[in-house]
Amino acid sequence: MTPPSPLCPNPMQVHSIQQETADVWTLNLINPDVYLYQPGQFALVSIRNSEDTLRAYTLSSSPGLSRFISLSVRRLPEGSGSNWLTQEVKPGDVLWLSDAQGDFSCVQHPSDRYLMLAAGCGVTPIMSMCRWLVANRPQCDIRVIYNVRTLADVIFADEWQDLCTAHPQLQLTLIAKQSTQSGLLNGRISAPFLQQVAPDITERVVMACGSELYMQQIEQLCTQLGVPASRFHKEQFHTSAEQSDASNESLTLRIGQPLREFRVPVGSTLLAALEAHKLPVLAACRAGVCGSCKTRIVAGHYTTSSTMTLTPAEIEQGYVLACSCQLQGDATLA
Repeated sequence: MTPPSPLCPNPMQVHSIQQETADVWTLNLINPDVYLYQPGQFALVSIRNSEDTLRAYTLSSSPGLSRFISLSVRRLPEGSGSNWLTQEVKPGDVLWLSDAQGDFSCVQHPSDRYLMLAAGCGVTPIMSMCRWLVANRPQCDIRVIYNVRTLADVIFADEWQDLCTAHPQLQLTLIAKQSTQSGLLNGRISAPFLQQVAPDITERVVMACGSELYMQQIEQLCTQLGVPASRFHKEQFHTSAEQSDASNESLTLRIGQPLREFRVPVGSTLLAALEAHKLPVLAACRAGVCGSCKTRIVAGHYTTSSTMTLTPAEIEQGYVLACSCQLQGDATLA
């Protein structure tokens, strides 16, 4: 078989699909060859076996422990990738995956004490790591705080219960903004709450995954509590604000040879501007993590929220990640 994209050379057959919650499904894949990955990492998936449409999903399975390579996917109403994977793909179909990517892994950030923080589908890499840690580092102390809307939204609910029962060193706290349900705390994450769950938080490695607003809040709280930056690690898959709601101003985006000009709102991400005008751009994680949307700006005024996969030399040459580049003035692309 010929890969649809050179970035996704690994064919895997769908063995089974199981529904976790009302909007989350896990796809269990059979890999014919050895597929090396670390707990917490993600992979790019070729959507509809297309060269141009790739999306990033966490590998929710755990290496050496799980029978399959698994992807847990939340279906988004307008998500082309998530709708295809959860509503159209069926057992027997073949998906094409990239090699495993990302440094959000307990293997890359070893410790004997962790505080794992997750919201919604951000729990998928957390489960991958917790499952791996209790099997491979049984003396490791792990505290998990998992934010959900309701008890019905807990992903891997039965497995969490089994893991915590079998491994007392793993402690799970479920929390929601508003709830009267048994087994679910009512409230918001706060600095006192984090200290209550993990009094030694400054000595733990903190690993967090969730929405943009959630991650901002968690990072602020951890900084407030004195968690060293070297001990705080985050993973987030989201599209940054596509444009500034505070401004109706527009700018000129100039592209290539022959030169073409487009008007786009001030504050738009470069990715949003390119997609709005149907210009070719490869964007997988859409969160400044995978590096697939690397683009060079030769002139212009812009800000960036992530340069994770760029080298200092590339940044000096004007390379940006389109999903994490906010256009503030006229700009010209190479």
